[in-house]
Amino acid sequence: MAKTILITSGKGGVGKSTVCTMLGSALARQHCRVLMLETDCGLRNLDLMNGLENQVVYDLGDVLLGRCEPAKAILKCPSCEGLDLLPAAGSTRFQIPAGTLSRLISGLRDFYDIILIDCPAGFDDIFDAVMDVSDMGLVVVTPNLISVKDGAKAADLLVQGGIKEGRLLINMVPRRWKPTEALPDFDAIIDMVGLQLIGVVPVDMEMGENLNRGRQVGLYSEGVEVFDNIARRLRGKWVPLRID
Repeated sequence: MAKTILITSGKGGVGKSTVCTMLGSALARQHCRVLMLETDCGLRNLDLMNGLENQVVYDLGDVLLGRCEPAKAILKCPSCEGLDLLPAAGSTRFQIPAGTLSRLISGLRDFYDIILIDCPAGFDDIFDAVMDVSDMGLVVVTPNLISVKDGAKAADLLVQGGIKEGRLLINMVPRRWKPTEALPDFDAIIDMVGLQLIGVVPVDMEMGENLNRGRQVGLYSEGVEVFDNIARRLRGKWVPLRID
């Protein structure tokens, strides 16, 4: 039965979709059956990142409104065997009907090992609906005080929502990150968010460029190695954590 992981941040622009795509690919390479479920209605981009932009016929909205079966909307990612995508609804006005997401995920759990839910920025009704069906929360922040504060709010809401397992991922860390008085080091970020750190992802321009063009990221890039290690930690493997 699939473990459902909510990927959230509070603040937009921290790279949640990149994290979802790269983590999903890493888990699939480690022989997990993975579904990426995108809930950012009207602003979907996982189809583009995974080379599926021109293949979307049905989406999450169609499934939740009963217009099609999930199998018709779920796409197989060409870059990685075992990785599937259920794209978000195309309309920004789409509202997830109460209870439908829970029923959908309950029906999909037997077909996957891990379901990654790419949550939109903010803490609206979609966040609440996604939280109700999640086993774990992965809070993504950047080394920026506003982002970290929003990440701390997300972590608190996960606890209030009954999600006992939460992890912190610090994303888009510049090669020469300059500590500030408010954020003197990574320990300060960890303390402020209040979650166990699972990975630090440096800025990787080549990785970002490839994803924005829907191209496969080279398997020997630094970004791939970082996410491979994060995937191993999620699966309970012990991998030394580099934070330098």
